Amino acid sequence: MEIRRIVPSGYCKGVINAINIVKKAREEHAGENIYILGMIVHNSHVTDELSKMGIITLDDPLKSKDELLDEIDEGVVIFTAHGIADSIKEKAIAKGLTVIDATCSDVLKTKELVKDHLDKGYDVIYFGKKKHPEAESILSLSPLIHFITSKEDIEQLDIDNDRIIVTNQTTMSYLELEEMFGLLKEKYPHCIIEKEICNATSARQKAVTDIKDGDVLYVVGDVKSNNTSKLATIGRNSFQNVYLISSKDDINKKDLTGQDKIYVTAGASTPPKLIDEVLNYLNELAAESLE
Repeated sequence: MEIRRIVPSGYCKGVINAINIVKKAREEHAGENIYILGMIVHNSHVTDELSKMGIITLDDPLKSKDELLDEIDEGVVIFTAHGIADSIKEKAIAKGLTVIDATCSDVLKTKELVKDHLDKGYDVIYFGKKKHPEAESILSLSPLIHFITSKEDIEQLDIDNDRIIVTNQTTMSYLELEEMFGLLKEKYPHCIIEKEICNATSARQKAVTDIKDGDVLYVVGDVKSNNTSKLATIGRNSFQNVYLISSKDDINKKDLTGQDKIYVTAGASTPPKLIDEVLNYLNELAAESLE
């Protein structure tokens, strides 16, 4: 049994930057309450580690960011890598909180692209994942942003504007983008297409697509992570057996019976430690199989 790690995989620059911002805030605001409005990145292991530093993550799928902000009376509030609505940031400042924005630069780039075209009179078609914080931050900009998540949504679009721009959440599948944007171009031939999938996401996805001889693919990451889920989805085009796992504890030995080439990749928000533990465990199992 042969174990291989797919490169690139794991942390991207946006995730590293967001986590470093939180750690720096802890150093600079010792003794103060520090809150993160949502998961800083979508990985529970990261959240648990920050909790040990006294960082409080406010994350509740039944509450809006506005409602979560109401729970903070004083201290520091950090906005996650996924972006935040301008109105939430303004509210936090008005409350007298110390505000720190850890939004990924790729998300900010998309946000500025959308703002610029809205100012020029464009309708915006935005492809993303429902209830994802990055999508919510973009949609908060204007009612002239038409949110789509499926081909069925495209069929329902009825936009009477000769100025239309199409863009997307940065962590979507590049294969989905090609299909969805192709359909949109057929419906609105005059639309401008701006693919905003981040380099880290596309590089990890294409590295998986390039594998032609794999038997099993393990995708290490949190199920809440959209880029991790998309890696698993894309992996099923090349691998018959794909498993999305949060750690080595999710590996079932029976899944490896009779399998030869085992590949490991990881989402952009997956800590290196977890990837190393998975690889080490798989190598131990491979060594046992040779005994």
